[in-house]
Amino acid sequence: MNHEAADERDVERDFEERLRELLAEDAATIHPAPAPYPAIRRRGVVERRRRMAAVGAALVTLTAVPAGAYAVAGGNGGNGGRGADPAAPMTSVSAPHSSTSATPTRPPAGPTGPATAGQLLDGVTLDQAADGLEKCIAFDKEHDSGGIDKSYLGKAADYRIILAMKSTGDSNSPGDGMYVVAVKEQPAGFRVICNVKDGEASGISTGSADAGGPEVGPVWADINSGTLYQQSFLDKGNWKLPFRWGLIGTVEPSVAKVTVSYGGSSATAALDHGWFVAAGVLNQQVTVAPHIKGYDASGKLVYDSDTDKSYEKTLP
Repeated sequence: MNHEAADERDVERDFEERLRELLAEDAATIHPAPAPYPAIRRRGVVERRRRMAAVGAALVTLTAVPAGAYAVAGGNGGNGGRGADPAAPMTSVSAPHSSTSATPTRPPAGPTGPATAGQLLDGVTLDQAADGLEKCIAFDKEHDSGGIDKSYLGKAADYRIILAMKSTGDSNSPGDGMYVVAVKEQPAGFRVICNVKDGEASGISTGSADAGGPEVGPVWADINSGTLYQQSFLDKGNWKLPFRWGLIGTVEPSVAKVTVSYGGSSATAALDHGWFVAAGVLNQQVTVAPHIKGYDASGKLVYDSDTDKSYEKTLP
């Protein structure tokens, strides 16, 4: 009996040793495959390069010119659906191109800035433009208006500044200063043109994109933006030169590009949240208003101020 028990123990030990050997062999042959690090790394490098290429392409469209003609791009939004998103290249008649980045927005306490720093001209900073806008709104609210409620003006924080540039005095309004153009999202299309001289508000003009009426085409030049590109008719033929001029208006989303020529200068306008913004420097006397053209994404001419019966083509 003892001999049989010993044989059984020997069989059990042999079985256990064989089982351990089999388990050891399985552990050596059946194990997780290593992570395909080289393949993962290659995919990561490719993806990073793709993203960097996309970022680089976007940055190429953000260029600015300190003098001559200016152009920047914005996105859709505001102005009752009139907006344009495609970026437009800047052109210049007097300075080389240089890169710029998007203008940072101001804190909630003040107005936001334009699409890029290229819309802040002649050394005017966003803080200076915001301060001027605040002064103009306060001035207009305090000014005797025959009992008219001026609450519709709101406050400076309700606006987005789309253009700031120096202003040239003339016989009707002596003294140089700066113009600030700002727009509101609510009501859509509302805008103000503010003039500041010697740090004080000198005047303000208000208007709306709806002022053009139902026959407004895909491009509409603001009827009061003549303030930005004219000197007084009292000085006709004897304007102070060089003269910084500007022009604003609205565009429909289908418009991808707006060009403006004026005297011997020309500009590809900014398309900024449904507004177009053009500026340049005039070095000659003029009698004809700026010539405006609008194009769709395919390059087709969709607007020409020469054929717009509502557009005043000559200067007073």
